Amino acid sequence: MTQNEFKSYFDQYFDAIRNYIYYRSGDGELATDIAQDTFMKVWEKRMQLSKTSIKSLLYKIANDLFISQIRKNKVKDQYLNTMVFDFKTDSPEVQLRYKELKQHYEKTLAQVPENQRTVFLMSRMEGLTYSEIATRLNISNKAVEKRMSKVLSTLRAALKLVFLFITTLNFYQF
Repeated sequence: MTQNEFKSYFDQYFDAIRNYIYYRSGDGELATDIAQDTFMKVWEKRMQLSKTSIKSLLYKIANDLFISQIRKNKVKDQYLNTMVFDFKTDSPEVQLRYKELKQHYEKTLAQVPENQRTVFLMSRMEGLTYSEIATRLNISNKAVEKRMSKVLSTLRAALKLVFLFITTLNFYQF
């Protein structure tokens, strides 16, 4: 596929793909992102496409990306909904520190690569064993162990920095 052919397909179908995703999601930003990702996939693969199949291929890719995004959001929402915190007995200062730590934890977890985050959440939130995770994701047990090790070390390092920062602030306040 030449650059001119790609530009022609982009100009011809981008708005239609964006509108298709927008009608399904109701989110303009998501629709634009998915439409752009759709064309990026086509460009990266540099597929040889006939004019009769390009439209259906673009819609198929966009639909797959949309479903993938819905699944990611579902896992994220399930995780956030399982976190229940009861601060009735803690002081406001402790609550504030805990809230800061929790926010940093969530931010760090969101920045972890998706494959590592998925393994971590399946283990911690769904209580699955490594072999169950490996079966569901169609990967080896070693891959699950490696991903879990990476995400745990990332979280440990990030939360250690936050804890040190909060502890240092306390030291200088008194």
